[in-house]
Amino acid sequence: MKFWRVPLDTEEIVISKGIVHIIEDRCKGCGYCIEFCPRDVLEASGRFNSRGYHPPAVKQPDLCVNCHYCEAICPDFAIFSLEAPAQMISELSIQ
Repeated sequence: MKFWRVPLDTEEIVISKGIVHIIEDRCKGCGYCIEFCPRDVLEASGRFNSRGYHPPAVKQPDLCVNCHYCEAICPDFAIFSLEAPAQMISELSIQ
């Protein structure tokens, strides 16, 4: 994002990172989490779960900011995210 000026607290802001977990057997393949993810972290997978649906797959795990929107929108409670440990965040920022 391009700002017309740099915010005064830019150095103090810490962007959290998340780890997405998918409970594949609960998923019914509605695609809400894929469609409404603000960071485009998820994609449709080609594999089937035990119920015959295509669960989502994590395509860009380093873009997840742990917003929990996928949790809120999933009707089957089949997806959730957890905050990444501090060590993992520093490894992602090095890359």
